[in-house]
Amino acid sequence: MLETHQDYMREALNQAAKALEADEVPVGAVIVHQGRIIARAHNQRELLRDPTAHAEMIAITQAAEALENWRLEGATLYVTKEPCIMCAGAMVQARVDTVVFGASDEKAGAAGSVVNLVEEPRFNHQVKVVAGVLAEESAGLLREFFRERCRSGRTGRSRKPLSA
Repeated sequence: MLETHQDYMREALNQAAKALEADEVPVGAVIVHQGRIIARAHNQRELLRDPTAHAEMIAITQAAEALENWRLEGATLYVTKEPCIMCAGAMVQARVDTVVFGASDEKAGAAGSVVNLVEEPRFNHQVKVVAGVLAEESAGLLREFFRERCRSGRTGRSRKPLSA
């Protein structure tokens, strides 16, 4: 039985590894409610050609479906990289109780690194933050992905041609 933040983060890391295999930025997420994983996801922006297809967004949608409710009260979201502003906003809107993340994102993090949307006291809901759980493992996957991109000469642009 999974019981600790590290156990659930390892499940999120498994999802991030799937993203890495699919040549997506390796971010994985799981959502836990009442001691049970109700959602698992990884980044799928390239596959779906969808800028909103972040691991957290997909997991939130899955969790809402599993609970048959858009309110994810009592849920904890585990994600391998600090959420961006879009994902942080979705967590607030979904009423997620806690976000546990691995690697900080000093360029786009919205759970304390650049801004802290999830704990903003002026919002009607705040999400508790637990940072740095298995941070080195999470950061290692990201480094591996971006190192390979540099070696192969790929840029941040889409690897798939636009249809005419």
